[in-house]
Amino acid sequence: QVQLVESGGGSVLTGGSLRLSCAASRYISRSNCMGWFRQAPGNEREGVAAISTGGERTVYADSVKGRFTISRDSAKSTVYLQMNSLKPEDTAMYYCAAKLPCALGSWSDYNYWGQGTQVTVSS
Repeated sequence: QVQLVESGGGSVLTGGSLRLSCAASRYISRSNCMGWFRQAPGNEREGVAAISTGGERTVYADSVKGRFTISRDSAKSTVYLQMNSLKPEDTAMYYCAAKLPCALGSWSDYNYWGQGTQVTVSS
């Protein structure tokens, strides 16, 4: 069954860190680009980071470059988002998503989505 399950969200102070995890079914993990998106109340969903099938290529939104790192562990079928130097504007629901065929040049056409995990950053 196609499934993406996020975990690791929580509440932190400005400057803190969190690591989000996305456990994917084996089928998804093997063949899909994986991405992290976020949506704050009243805002549209935006792409944050994405990683290629083999993990050799990554892309980031300008707003998180240098602070967030996406990675994947194929053996565990898990994708991670390490978030450092968090800011209040990073507060949002974070979603894991998968896309096949894998094309990192666009934040669109993601086929599978998780339920999300909440990240709250307070000053």
